Amino acid sequence: MGQTAKQDWSNLKPRVISGVIMLAIGLVTLWMGGLWWHLLVSVLCCAVLWELSTMLAPDRSVPAICLALLGGGAVLGALVSPGPVTLISLLLPAVAGAVLLGGAAVRFAGISLLILLAVYGLGSVRTNLGLVWTFWLVLVVVVTDVSGYFAGRTIGGPKFWPSLSPKKTWAGTIAGWIGSGVLGGLMMGQLPLGVWLILISMIVSFASQLGDISESAIKRGAGVKDSSNLIPGHGGVFDRFDGMLGAGLLLVFLGPMVSLDALGQ
Repeated sequence: MGQTAKQDWSNLKPRVISGVIMLAIGLVTLWMGGLWWHLLVSVLCCAVLWELSTMLAPDRSVPAICLALLGGGAVLGALVSPGPVTLISLLLPAVAGAVLLGGAAVRFAGISLLILLAVYGLGSVRTNLGLVWTFWLVLVVVVTDVSGYFAGRTIGGPKFWPSLSPKKTWAGTIAGWIGSGVLGGLMMGQLPLGVWLILISMIVSFASQLGDISESAIKRGAGVKDSSNLIPGHGGVFDRFDGMLGAGLLLVFLGPMVSLDALGQ
């Protein structure tokens, strides 16, 4: 998940293999766009909501599956046919979770709603902003994660937020910002923002780190190390895409207020 302190490298090989496979699937669907991209992010939503449900209410396996399918369907519907009604449907999984998950209802409702909005943001950015912007977004999160992962393991040092994520270091966090800023500088010629792209890349990087830290806090509260064991070397889908969800959520909240194209004019 990036920005971790010094430790052994035993999981590096399965992590790299899994990462290459996920990257290949992501790039192909990103290039194809349209329904293929929407299906991918909907499957992502299903997996993350299932993991969230099983972490918060491990004794409710059947409701976890139902909530996962409901969430993926709601996101897919909102992406394929955007509008007030389909956007409101994003509330359904949160409401259903409040009914089905007992003592974990309130936590699931709040967290799942943020996840649903984040996934919707990831799905809609490809349609609304296009291939290059989406590619930039994915690269920012990847560079943040990779830079933080290696800097945290090789440098170590003081922890960034030990009460929520005890393994993340300042070295890894700052490396993520620097790496994203460099990426923004390299992509200035492809996107119409000029030097603003460097700052925006670093802001998105920080949002992805907050997504990472938030997921760590959820796992800490649930008393688990990984959200699941679905992905070798990475843990669960939530573990792998928490940063992407943080970035997607930022786009949802800032998109209506800020025109990225306008900054470049």
